Amino acid sequence: MGASIRSGQTAQLANGIRLHYASAGQAGAPLVLFLHGFPEFWGAWQDQLGEFGDDYFAVAPDLRGFNLSDQPADADQYLIQHIVEDLRLLVAQLGYKKFVLVAHDWGGAVAWNFANALPELLERLIIINSPHPYLFAQALVHDPLQRAASDYMNWLRAAGSETALEKNDFALTEGFFSRKGQPAWYSPATREQYHACWTHGLLGGVNYYRASPLHPPTPEDPAPALLTIRKEDFRVRVPTMVIWGEQDQALPTSLLDGLEELVDQVRIERIPEGSHWVVHEQPARINQLLRQFLTAP
Repeated sequence: MGASIRSGQTAQLANGIRLHYASAGQAGAPLVLFLHGFPEFWGAWQDQLGEFGDDYFAVAPDLRGFNLSDQPADADQYLIQHIVEDLRLLVAQLGYKKFVLVAHDWGGAVAWNFANALPELLERLIIINSPHPYLFAQALVHDPLQRAASDYMNWLRAAGSETALEKNDFALTEGFFSRKGQPAWYSPATREQYHACWTHGLLGGVNYYRASPLHPPTPEDPAPALLTIRKEDFRVRVPTMVIWGEQDQALPTSLLDGLEELVDQVRIERIPEGSHWVVHEQPARINQLLRQFLTAP
C-alpha cells in the first residue's frame, strides 16, 4: 500500500515566496526532497512518496512558478539562485540541516546547482534525466545534434508561448510527454491531475527557460556561446547517482560523457528502454534504484 500522502501543505518562506508541498512519513525521519520538472508538479512523485514515506520524511514541493506555489510574473524571479534559495529556506523551515535530494528535468538543473553551491546540506544527490550544467552548456555550443534537440527551448523562451500551451485543451503541453500520442502512464485520472495543475498557469514554467542562459544560441541571442564557464567551478563533491532513460529525445546519452570528471563520487544507471519520463514509465525500477543507493555504505 505504501505510506499515505498529504497534500495541501504550504510553507511561507523568509524571502516572501509561498511553496505548496505534499509529503509522506513523519517529520523527524531522514528527509528526502523530490523536485519535479516542466511541465509537471509535485504529483510526478506520487509513487516515490508512497514508497519512501515508510522510512523517510518524503517531501515533494511544487517549485516556484508551478501549480499551487507562488508564480511571480517577472522572468528574473526564476534565476537559478532564487530557486536554490527557495529550497534552502524550505529545508530549514522543515527543521533539517542535511537531506537527500532527488530531482528530474528542471528540478535536476536546480539540484545540480544546489549541490555545487551548498554541498554541506546534502547527504546524497540523485538526478534523473537532467544534464550537468557544464556538460549541457558545452553541448549546446559544440554539438549540432544537441542544438537541434533543444530547439524547443527557444520556442518556449519566445513571447506568448504560455498562451499557445494553453490552447486546445493544453494540446501542445501534453505533446511534451510524447510525440506519438498519449503514453500508457498518462491515464485519464493522471490527465485530469495535470490539467488541473496547468489551469493554475504556465507562465512560471516557461519563465525557467527565459531566465536561463543555457539554450541553443541564435544570431539574436548567442548565449551560451559567450559564457565563460570553468569546469572547476561546477565540481560536485556529494555522493551522486544519475539515472538516465536512454530514449530521451531531447537529452541524449552523450550528455553523460565526461560526468566522472565533474562529480567526485558518481554512479550512473542507464535504462535503455526508458524515455525522459522514465519515472512514470518504470516507478518500481526507479524506487529500487533509489533504495539501493540510499542504503549503500
